[in-house]
Amino acid sequence: MPEAEDQQERQLTTKLASMARPWKIPPIVQELAAGLQEPPSRYVVRDQDRPAAAAAAAMPEPIPIVDLSRLSAADDGGGADGEVAKLRCALQNWGLFLAVGHGIEPGFLAEMMQVTRGFFNLPTEEKQKYSNLVNGKEFRFEGYGNDVVLSEDQILDWCDRLYLIVEPESRVVGSLWPARPPAFSAVLREYTARCRRIADVVLSSLARLLGLREGRFVGMMNEGVAMTHARFNYYPRCPRPDLVLGLKSHSDASVITVVLIDDTVGGLQVQKPNDGGGVWYDVPIVPSALLVNVGDAIEIMSNGFFTSPVHRAVANAERDRVSLAMFYTLDPEKEIEPLPELVDEKRPRRYGKTTTKDYLAVLFERFAGGARAMDTVKISTAELDSGSGSEDG
Repeated sequence: MPEAEDQQERQLTTKLASMARPWKIPPIVQELAAGLQEPPSRYVVRDQDRPAAAAAAAMPEPIPIVDLSRLSAADDGGGADGEVAKLRCALQNWGLFLAVGHGIEPGFLAEMMQVTRGFFNLPTEEKQKYSNLVNGKEFRFEGYGNDVVLSEDQILDWCDRLYLIVEPESRVVGSLWPARPPAFSAVLREYTARCRRIADVVLSSLARLLGLREGRFVGMMNEGVAMTHARFNYYPRCPRPDLVLGLKSHSDASVITVVLIDDTVGGLQVQKPNDGGGVWYDVPIVPSALLVNVGDAIEIMSNGFFTSPVHRAVANAERDRVSLAMFYTLDPEKEIEPLPELVDEKRPRRYGKTTTKDYLAVLFERFAGGARAMDTVKISTAELDSGSGSEDG
């Protein structure tokens, strides 16, 4: 039949294109790192981006530690004004904070880390059962492997990852959830449910800081097919960590992100929003704390009241490192723009309009090239001064 012939021809074309462009399928870094003395040239970053050329500086002030149990008390009318003030300070100065009092026991966080490491320590052939390459050549975001490669000269990250949609249940692809370690799925489901409660507390607090109804953002996360994405990161040891980045600088497309960071070795760095100096600071390790940062969606909806922080991961010569990031995103078709209550003559509209789906597509493309998606929706100072900013970005 003509349709079947067309499909065969498309498959053959795709296969030939993949064979002609082997750079689109990079190796697993964990395998590559074994026995290397120097990282391959595809991983070597530009001089100005190298960790050695931009060593982490001493922090001008510490990243605040916020007790979420006290924020919950404030939600119930229990006061805790000091904790709310710390949250405001954290988000305005850093765009993130370290959360304690979140209700997840240290033992369970350790269990989540244990099954994460357990997966990455499996034989390669076992992990490849969950590959993000369909038929070994067509990239999909979910699954195990590397981030998408869009050009032959793209600088690659010193990182492998497992990417899963964990909420809602209707979007979960069970065949991509590892069967080993045996406890992986059960632990991840429990962690997902408990992180959701944390996200609700944070989102309620963000709404209150903006003078909005407390359920405004929580309600958005229950509309349509709002999704939670889990990204498990594995950063192998690198013989020359001064030449590579574990994860290139970026900001998150999410509403908020909740990160379980390795408490045995550091590696996450952040820039201070609105600092303008491009200085990198090490995010400190606080045992049993979770890192919470606002994402690009909140920056846009808050009309710049909150700023999504630019961050990156650096490699380590002595130790490997793992982390787990939970990204809370709105329905793919949801329009994202400054909320009308937060736009007036004194604070004009600073961002155009986009959708979750379109913004994510732009983010992955620009991330591959080391650029920020946020720059595509920001209204320039010249446009603000002339009043010619487009609502469609």
